Amino acid sequence: MRTEEVLAAVGTGVWSWDAASGTVTMDAEAARLIGLPARQTETTAAGVRARCHGMDYVELAGAMELARTEGTVAEARLRIVDERGTVLRVVRTRMRPFSGGEAAGAAPDPEEVLMSGTIQEVVEPLPGASAGTSPPSPLTSDWRLSREAFLLDAGRALAESRGTDQVLRVAASLSMPGFSPDGMAVFGVKGDHLTLIGQHGYRPEDEEPFNDMPLDSDYPGSVAVRTGRAIYIAGREDYRRRFPEAWRLAGRLGRRSWAYVPLIVAGRVIGVWLAAFSHPAPFTPDERSVLTTVARMLAQALSRAHVHESERELSAGLQRSLMPEEVPPTPGMTVAARYVPTGGGLEIGGDWYDVITLASGKTALVIGDVQGHDVRAAGLMSQLRIAIRAYASEGHHPDAVLTRASHFLTQLNQREDLADDATPEEADPRFATCLYIKADPATGTLTIARAGHLDPAMGVGDGTLLVRPTEGGLPLGVVEDPDYPVTRLVLEPGELMLLCSDGLIETGGHDLETGRDRLRRVFAGHVGDDLEALADALIDAVSGPHSHAHPGPHAERREDDIALVLVRRDQPPHEGEGEGEAGAAPGTGRHMHLTVPQAEQQRTADARHELRAMLFDWATPAQVDSAELVLSELVANVLLHTDSDADISADVMGPRGNRTLRVTVADADTGLPHLRHPGEMSSSGRGLFLLQELSGEWGTEPRGEGKEIWCEFHEEDWPNP
Repeated sequence: MRTEEVLAAVGTGVWSWDAASGTVTMDAEAARLIGLPARQTETTAAGVRARCHGMDYVELAGAMELARTEGTVAEARLRIVDERGTVLRVVRTRMRPFSGGEAAGAAPDPEEVLMSGTIQEVVEPLPGASAGTSPPSPLTSDWRLSREAFLLDAGRALAESRGTDQVLRVAASLSMPGFSPDGMAVFGVKGDHLTLIGQHGYRPEDEEPFNDMPLDSDYPGSVAVRTGRAIYIAGREDYRRRFPEAWRLAGRLGRRSWAYVPLIVAGRVIGVWLAAFSHPAPFTPDERSVLTTVARMLAQALSRAHVHESERELSAGLQRSLMPEEVPPTPGMTVAARYVPTGGGLEIGGDWYDVITLASGKTALVIGDVQGHDVRAAGLMSQLRIAIRAYASEGHHPDAVLTRASHFLTQLNQREDLADDATPEEADPRFATCLYIKADPATGTLTIARAGHLDPAMGVGDGTLLVRPTEGGLPLGVVEDPDYPVTRLVLEPGELMLLCSDGLIETGGHDLETGRDRLRRVFAGHVGDDLEALADALIDAVSGPHSHAHPGPHAERREDDIALVLVRRDQPPHEGEGEGEAGAAPGTGRHMHLTVPQAEQQRTADARHELRAMLFDWATPAQVDSAELVLSELVANVLLHTDSDADISADVMGPRGNRTLRVTVADADTGLPHLRHPGEMSSSGRGLFLLQELSGEWGTEPRGEGKEIWCEFHEEDWPNP
């Protein structure tokens, strides 16, 4: 009698599932039990699913997946239903995976495994039950729902983890439904050894024996890596019997059950996950399924974390190589600089800074940003930085340095555009913004040329950070030979200048206004700090752990790299308690120096805006309006009645609530103005009259080649009407 006839006589059929093609082959008895004609049949997994209760089929698929992964037996019960959902019979199946192409020491590929086994009718089926009225027991249903919710939460948490440390923290916090492990360890494969990556639930002194173990040892984790199959140890005696050498190390740690589940990514074993229990764990198929699913998610998360960390290390190393190794010492000034990559991808950007000691004894401060956030932007940045350093070292004036740099970048864009093998992205011309300052430490004079970059900000000793408007031209690389006007400012002893790229302003969804307000608050809270501490505080406020607690109005805006340079003019030794920054006593005054040329009368608006910014906390708002009006009148008089430029100075001195504002406008004309009362129809002659009526004191003074007109406003000293 043939085997098929014997099996049919006892109501048992034989079937096989091909995981790769989804084909199901069954003999006549298996086909009859499934509800198909009683003959040898080849159908699809979808055809079998149509004849099974939906929940039972999900359980069958999960059991087969677990068996293919672990090389164990899959067992399940199936309710066979008709077209109306009525249960015809209940069958039981047991299947085992078979694979002839499995390589030694490698994990089996579940997609290439054939599942074969038996199917037979259960002797006592559920009488008269229908598919809609025969659910699993409430206890089983609740456990399954808890398991699904747990897996969803675990998958989400692991998917959001960016680094290995975060992945390990998530793995240590997993609370599995019904059988949470109280000991956890993750091992990685390094050469022919198993190394401990992280653990939870063990003492630090317990780690030493497991830090580095040969893969050919009898440690269960090594065996799991070699075979690619999970190892479940339900009791201490079972561990001692199966792994006697490893038991000498593991037995003293107080656990009673262990699961060693391989971490597999793309068919390659990258490590093993240990889940240990202080209570006996039977490791039912459902529990093994949960452990296997978590191990898969953990393996993917660790693989992503490794790629992310490798990319970050690569980009950080490249960026460090493109930045100055250290800021050179500058006698008379203290400089601090920072670069923080915060963008996406490889985190390689075009932001840069440089501090250059010139042969004249002066110092060049450079900050810039090449368009884009990729390897090409970093490459152009490196070339542009070297070119600017060369032009500066040759002794060129700031405007000439930027003009040559723009010509250099334009030529680079043209060469890449003409290259035969250039991609469309490489052929796309790039521009760059740049701010170049030539600083004289002896006098505090700053000669500034700006190519489309942000204006610098000046900080004074009372915690005020003021934006200094400067003349500017087009970004580098837009036109070949642009002109760049020059602005001269004076840095008083104790004052500092802040230069930055837009990442320091806009990171966190901020715009120019809200981003600068954030920097002002940080600066006001660190008055008197040394520059290194202030630089750290600014960076932490923008990109630190709590930087996104108060996002700006543009939350959708992506983050960008940050470049920051701070320079403070030191106090002379005789004015402080010592030399350098340690003995500096920052001045408490605010100062403004600005020139309005005859050909650029529109800069009068810049002067008004800067004066109002200086007086943001003035006690009497009406005085601020008066000072702004008087300044406009004095500048207009120079531009209208002389041929010279208007040199503006404004100083705020004294303690808050009792301060004095002194505004001075100088020109090169020697004729002194005189006060007169214009007629009703006169179009001029009211400037000095306004000056007398609105200010506290005023006067005119001759100077070497010209004159200056000054006026003062005393806080809280507004005349009564």
